[in-house]
Amino acid sequence: QVQLQESGPGLVKPSQTLSLTCTVAGGSITDNNYYWSWIRQPPGKGKEWIGDIAYTGGVYYNPSLKSRISISRDTSKNQFSLQLSSVTPADTAVYYCARKPGATHYSDYEKYDAWGQGTQVTVSS
Repeated sequence: QVQLQESGPGLVKPSQTLSLTCTVAGGSITDNNYYWSWIRQPPGKGKEWIGDIAYTGGVYYNPSLKSRISISRDTSKNQFSLQLSSVTPADTAVYYCARKPGATHYSDYEKYDAWGQGTQVTVSS
């Protein structure tokens, strides 16, 4: 059974860069045909897909966030990471890492087959 765990600071100041890491156990981030995703949910709102890193290392970003996002991986540690730059209070949310099988639409959250527990990130001075 694949398990994912987010880690990173819970409080980030405006204009700084938010950095989160997802550690994966029970499976490999290079397993064929899986995509490893970052998703967030602001308070009182629905989930928002941030981006993916594929088993190949290819990255796919939400166009509305693309200018501020970087997703990378460390295969030796079986981890993948998110960096979101120039944060504002609007970036306050619970951030999740998750896994989805290939060909799953990014917004079809029911079909993601493994989720981290989520981590609260607050942007505030």
